[in-house]
Amino acid sequence: MEDTVKGCVAAGVPGIGLWRDQVAAYGVERTAALVRAAGLDVTTLCRGGFFTAGDWRDDNLCAIDEAVVLGAPVLVLVSGGLPEGSRDVDGARRRIADAIGELVPHARAAGVRLAIEPLHPMFASDRCVIATLGNALDIAEPYPAQTVGVAVDTYHLWWDDQVWAQLARAGAAGRIACFQVADWITPLPAGVLLGRGLPGTGCVQLRRFREAVDAAGYAGPIEVEVFHEDVWSRPGEEVLQETIRRYLEHVV
Repeated sequence: MEDTVKGCVAAGVPGIGLWRDQVAAYGVERTAALVRAAGLDVTTLCRGGFFTAGDWRDDNLCAIDEAVVLGAPVLVLVSGGLPEGSRDVDGARRRIADAIGELVPHARAAGVRLAIEPLHPMFASDRCVIATLGNALDIAEPYPAQTVGVAVDTYHLWWDDQVWAQLARAGAAGRIACFQVADWITPLPAGVLLGRGLPGTGCVQLRRFREAVDAAGYAGPIEVEVFHEDVWSRPGEEVLQETIRRYLEHVV
């Protein structure tokens, strides 16, 4: 955590998206103090969700409270896959919608915006049955936009021919709470989770996404969110510099 914050400050990066496991390892209060002292904005906290698990309620209430301490305006939700032994995708989606509705009062009172993140369909069985931006917007629709929005992640949405219309829909409703960019690298590694590449290393139309999100009226921070063993094995300062260069070239 200290290296990441120091690196962002040195590189002129004004904000940082935090992950709960890393925050927990360093300490919530300690992380909040470190980030504040560095003058960084916390853009999002990731992740809440997994609403099809048995202990979802306490964990998500805790995540909202952590976001408050950290000064994170947005909590990203990875909603969860099928319950163990189930094949009922529609039922899982209904369960997720109900669970998010139960969190809304606490999130609203805390001033934390819930961002429903659709994941690529290959993650539907075990991580997230919310597979399209349309799915996420349907769940968000009953609630105030300032309390429940959506997370737009290029890695998960690049394949969907309806995404451009859904981005316009999200913009018209003021629902875009978070915009994350990563590229899609093939062949995917074993386990598929760690196939996210730095901007410009894969096949995603990153600038088209950025232009569409701009046109939808989103003016918030843009996060580069990459999971890949080859990236993680390199020196952090080197990765950060390449990330900035590729972001300016392929996203901006």
